[in-house]
Amino acid sequence: MLEFPNRGNAYIPLSKLKEYLLSETHSVGKSKAKLLRSFGFNETNINMLMQGLISIAHLGEVKDVLSSPHGVKYVIDGSLRTPAGGSINIRTIWITDKDQVHPRFVTAYPV
Repeated sequence: MLEFPNRGNAYIPLSKLKEYLLSETHSVGKSKAKLLRSFGFNETNINMLMQGLISIAHLGEVKDVLSSPHGVKYVIDGSLRTPAGGSINIRTIWITDKDQVHPRFVTAYPV
């Protein structure tokens, strides 16, 4: 299995969820927002979304590691529990920026 260094310190800026992943007007995020909202995620349960994504970082299987000019990206798949009680298989992308040690959330999409 591939290593995800410092997975226990992975974090998600709240603005990344509010202004991107749940934004129905963001040019890239709006299709993801439509999907997540169809499963019951919204601003009232944003902490559930955040904790679910963090849980994938902590427990999910690293599928790929990619170097970029900005740092090292980690592709991690897992299952995200939904407010409706179901779950969706989701791929998350995290980056450890150059000169940083804490992995930061980049994006997520269904697989």
